[in-house]
Amino acid sequence: MGRKTFPKDFSWGVATASYQIEGAWEEDGKGESIWDRFSHIPGRIANQDTGDIACDHYHLFAQDVDLLAQLGVKWYRFSLSWPRVFPDGIGSPNPKGIQFYKDLIHKLLDKGIQPAVTLYHWDFPQKLQDRGGWANRESVEWFEQYTRYVFQELGDSVPLWITHNEPWVVAFLGHWVGVHAPGMKDFITALQVAHHLLLSHGKAVQAFRELGVKGEIGITLNMAYHYPGTDAPEDFEATKRAQEHVIHWFADPILKGEYPSFLYQWFQQKDLVRDFVQPGDLETICTPIDFLGVNYYTSHTIRHSPADWPLELKTIPTSRPRTEMGWEIYPEGLYDLLMTLTKEYGGPKIYITENGAAWNDLIDVRGEVEDPNRIDYLYRHLEQAHKAIEDGVHLAGYFLWSLMDNFEWAYGFTKRFGIVYVDYATQKRIIKKSGQWYKQVVAQNSCFGITV
Repeated sequence: MGRKTFPKDFSWGVATASYQIEGAWEEDGKGESIWDRFSHIPGRIANQDTGDIACDHYHLFAQDVDLLAQLGVKWYRFSLSWPRVFPDGIGSPNPKGIQFYKDLIHKLLDKGIQPAVTLYHWDFPQKLQDRGGWANRESVEWFEQYTRYVFQELGDSVPLWITHNEPWVVAFLGHWVGVHAPGMKDFITALQVAHHLLLSHGKAVQAFRELGVKGEIGITLNMAYHYPGTDAPEDFEATKRAQEHVIHWFADPILKGEYPSFLYQWFQQKDLVRDFVQPGDLETICTPIDFLGVNYYTSHTIRHSPADWPLELKTIPTSRPRTEMGWEIYPEGLYDLLMTLTKEYGGPKIYITENGAAWNDLIDVRGEVEDPNRIDYLYRHLEQAHKAIEDGVHLAGYFLWSLMDNFEWAYGFTKRFGIVYVDYATQKRIIKKSGQWYKQVVAQNSCFGITV
């Protein structure tokens, strides 16, 4: 009996994001982003780290594309820095900014690697933040102008487009919890931001269709699966609130044209819903997409907790092992999530656009990086993804997070997710054992029975 394989046209790739790897934060006409501003505020980022240099990908992109080719991946998911393309967010574009991405895409295509472009992965232009940012409804028009320009400049050479990466994180970690840029702490503002992100997504999809851009367009949502901590009815209801907050608050408007009623009514009862939803908004938001991107890292066990406003729930720890991020490892949650999405939304085409783990990777005396924990994590998640495909999920591809170690937002450079090790002092890259393993996965279109 032969080895079990993924579908023959399955897309294997790796992923990165502009602020996390590019550096060159004020070179060649680039404008300031909210993460440039946020990371320079003392106390916001571990070790006072910033993305000023990061992995210096802006200068080393050709070398990094060679690394991609060496790994044998067929797809590379990366994001554009909005203020690198439009220094002021709107107005006049920056020729050197868009040329950098053209050069990167040209190099990728020369190596037989397909680009998957994320239009927004959190580095919002600071000039527009000064005008209210995503909380200002005008942000929808700002984003549409930016995306139209990018579609016109890059549309002929990019087969896969993602409008937003993890709008939940942008809205709630950036505007309620405050640990991400711009560092606000207001729940009503976060709900407003979430709506404007969804609306800007819909406008971008409409512009994509109107301009006749080739390829596919979708959105990437961060999703964790949620399980009740006990059989108590209040824990089941709390789990439903958690699930609707993280998954359905974004997926339902996009794929059903409505907000999830259970949680919407909950927010109404707490006087948290304002009149930010205008006539026609939901019709725009649910403009048909070609795929749904899913970022999955962990799952959560939920208990009802009246003291935890406004959702009145908390995540409780279990005995499962954890990654260096403190995230519980539960690959079965990926299977449950994929099956739920398939059932709930009528079998949409899905890409896993991020999945990976941070570990305390070290260079050994041989100059190598052994990371068996990461290989085990990846294998077990791919095993569950394969099982989901066998059970009817339309899973079209997998993008491992991440190509290389990089700036991990509020954690700075303290967490390493890459299958390529980066020595930040020298910018030397070393392919880890997990990278060698993943190369074999891609080559054999299978995660089963592969050793390195």
